[in-house]
Amino acid sequence: MAFTIEFDNEFEHRSPHRTTNHNQPGQSLGPWLTSMVMWFNCMRFVSDEGIRVATLEDVARTRTNLNGMQRWRYVDLAPDPADHRVKPPPSQWLIRPTPKGRLAREIWRSLFDVIENRWQDRFGARAIGKLRESLIALDDGLNLDLPDCMPILGYGLFSRGPERKRRAAPVTHEPLSLPSLLSRVLLAFAIEYERDSPWSLAIGADVLRVLDEKGVRVSDLPRLSGVSKESIAMALGVLKKGCAVVVGADPAAARLKVAGLTERGLAFQDAYRRRLATIEELWQSRFGAGFRSLTDALAPLTGDGTRKGSPLFAGLDPYPDGWRASVPKPQTLPHFPMVLHRGGFPDGS
Repeated sequence: MAFTIEFDNEFEHRSPHRTTNHNQPGQSLGPWLTSMVMWFNCMRFVSDEGIRVATLEDVARTRTNLNGMQRWRYVDLAPDPADHRVKPPPSQWLIRPTPKGRLAREIWRSLFDVIENRWQDRFGARAIGKLRESLIALDDGLNLDLPDCMPILGYGLFSRGPERKRRAAPVTHEPLSLPSLLSRVLLAFAIEYERDSPWSLAIGADVLRVLDEKGVRVSDLPRLSGVSKESIAMALGVLKKGCAVVVGADPAAARLKVAGLTERGLAFQDAYRRRLATIEELWQSRFGAGFRSLTDALAPLTGDGTRKGSPLFAGLDPYPDGWRASVPKPQTLPHFPMVLHRGGFPDGS
């Protein structure tokens, strides 16, 4: 979460772009602002020569929002000139970068070393080296051909991954970046958690966790959880459909809404906590010292995840002209990324 937000702030600062409410002179002609995930699941693989639609998901090992990337002016789609069929199927069309997409692609590519070097300066090269080594060891032990990023959450806000054994040869020969290592391990944990769970880890970690039977104001949930109001609305929709949450008027302020857990919701909240502990115990048993090494490396960096108690917040203040500078400062980081189709931002913004 922290690496992505710091990365996104820097990309926004360096790259021409446009947004709904945060355009600046000279930026209106840029592409729509998106997050780092859209580099990993799309632009990383879109060469100037193009890539077939059917090939992109296979090499990225996760889906992208291709319609969005086209609408946001990063890519163009067209039939392959070498394909002489009258109507080639859309899966065989070529995805090519627009001029704006090429510029964004190069800026994205350059920023991984920039942010990781900042982390080494901020936390110490030894601490980041220890984190990287523990992540590589755990990722090697997983032996799964997972994407190098958190996926865009699917129906029910579940995580999705190929879950296939790692290929004999990697898709690229590039060393994995720090956010890729973090993402792959976290995604493997989420997939295992969700395999026998009626609720996604995203819903449990970010929404069920902060609710109670007395009721919490819906307008307070973004502050308490760290994810956007759009993410909260989606999660509450899933929970209401499952009869786990009731949303009604606040008795103290009729214009405000309150979300409270039902008896079923309380049971699910308890199940979330117990399953989280169970998977952690399984990983401790499966990976032994490797898992302990990772938790030991993460603990001094993450703290308690709040603005006051986490060293990660030292790098999260946006540039004055960034869109995050115009919204309330987050008081906590989400406990799990809420990557949505809206642009891939890790808090669902």
